[in-house]
Amino acid sequence: MADIPETSDPQAESPNPDEKLVKIFDTEQESEAMVVSGLLESAGIQSDITSLVAPQDILPGVGGTVILVREEDAEDARTLIEEQRNAALDETTEIEAAGSTPPEV
Repeated sequence: MADIPETSDPQAESPNPDEKLVKIFDTEQESEAMVVSGLLESAGIQSDITSLVAPQDILPGVGGTVILVREEDAEDARTLIEEQRNAALDETTEIEAAGSTPPEV
């Protein structure tokens, strides 16, 4: 019988907890953090999403979600997020410049 190669994708795993992790993104919306984490994953950057939840009876509205990456990936991750934000702003500006009324269907 032929040996079956291991199919485990190391890119799909969370960063090793023994490595130094740094916060590169925070938001109050977990869904936004998941989108950003997906963006990072598509670029081959492993990330870890951590929810910061405070007791709502003591600190209502306090909490959020942060994304952590390995220290050596932090600069690339921040650059990727910033490029994505700028691309979204450019698209919004183009739409606004084209006119404020949506096209007729």
